This record gives sequence, C-alpha cells and structure tokens, in this order.
Amino acid sequence: MTVRLVRSIMGLAITSAVLAVILYRLNSPLAAVFELSVCSGLISVIFITTVSFTQRISKERFFIRRRERFLKFLYLPIIIMAAGFLLVRCLQIPQFGLPAPAQVADVRLALWGLRHLDLLGQVVILIAGVFGVVVFFKEPDQ
Repeated sequence: MTVRLVRSIMGLAITSAVLAVILYRLNSPLAAVFELSVCSGLISVIFITTVSFTQRISKERFFIRRRERFLKFLYLPIIIMAAGFLLVRCLQIPQFGLPAPAQVADVRLALWGLRHLDLLGQVVILIAGVFGVVVFFKEPDQ
C-alpha cells in the first residue's frame, strides 16, 4: 500500500516468507519450500532488479513508447491462441504418473526422490525469470 516500489517489494517478500512459515506449520513442507524459494526469493529479486535498472521517463515519451510496443506486438496474442489451440487439438499430451502419496519425514528425500516434475517446473520458472530480466533490459539495436 506504499508508493515506494522497493518497500512494496520487501513487503511482498516478507508476506511470502510468513506464508511459507504458515504452510510449514500446517504440515505442508513442500509447498512451504516452493513458496519461500519462488515467491519470496525469485520474484523479489526480479522486481528489485527491475526497479534498480529503470529510470523515470516523461509522460510524452511513455505514451509514444507504449504505442510503439503495442503496434509491434499486436499480432502476438492471436499467434499464441492459435498455437495453443493447435497444440491442444493435434498433439496428444503425455500422461505423467505421479507417485502415490507417501509419508516421508525428510523434505530433502521427498523433493529429490519423489517430486522430480515439481523440481523441474521450479527450475524452468527460475530460468524463465532470468531470461525475462535479460530480455527486458536488453538495449535495442540502433
């Protein structure tokens, strides 16, 4: 609820950390680990990086830049929807079998031994976040 972006980001990180503690106390350690690493860690780092690399621009320049980007990517939602439709219609989605719920006392054993797809998903999210920051701050070729 503050206008300062860095304070808002820190509030998000603290809220996510508190939620991770609550999830852990509710006997859900895997959800707590993912909440702490992705929301409190990755998202906050990406936001702070974004804020630190940005600078204020004038309103006129902002509206010109927004219009240029809108016209540049006008076709993108249509392509994404068409590709999604074709993927759903034409490809058979493989069925991944998850192991039956087991009572595992050690979170490390459950994470590395039983939840490979969850771990792979988290790695993909981390890599996508890094590439998103790189692409966002890449200087356009003149």
